[in-house]
Amino acid sequence: MNADQGKAAAETLVDLWEREFPATCQVLAAVKDDSRTYKPDAKSRTAWELATHLATADIWFIDSILNGKFEWNPDAAKQAESRFTNISDVVDFYKKTFPEKLKQLRGLSGENLTAPVSFFGMMEMPNVKYIGFANNHSIHHRGQLAAYLRAMGSKVPNIYGPSADAEG
Repeated sequence: MNADQGKAAAETLVDLWEREFPATCQVLAAVKDDSRTYKPDAKSRTAWELATHLATADIWFIDSILNGKFEWNPDAAKQAESRFTNISDVVDFYKKTFPEKLKQLRGLSGENLTAPVSFFGMMEMPNVKYIGFANNHSIHHRGQLAAYLRAMGSKVPNIYGPSADAEG
């Protein structure tokens, strides 16, 4: 992949992820503070844990792509998630930070985007491909959280089409 192809791929992948943004915001906002401790199984994360993970992991992925390296710091992750006290804090953070970070992704050079980057030694690929990987991660956790909503007394928003809970 050359630099021009890396830029074109990045633009396509960032556009795709950006189109997921409204649905992710709606799913996050559908979590009710009074039922955020819901989890369907003892092995599952709570709705709150999923919501904070989803919002902060998207930003961590983008920062990792921007930096051209993936480093995991569990203490930093816990600190990032602990800044929130209610779901509105999570939604506000995501609505403000995610678009800003996508803009930074769009500014990466073709050389940066095509540079090989290791993902914790498990795989190595051009940096640009991690944009798609991050989007998949985001959609995965959004889907988990969306599956919790009805059981915890919330309404499922429209995601890729009408929800049975949608008004109208």
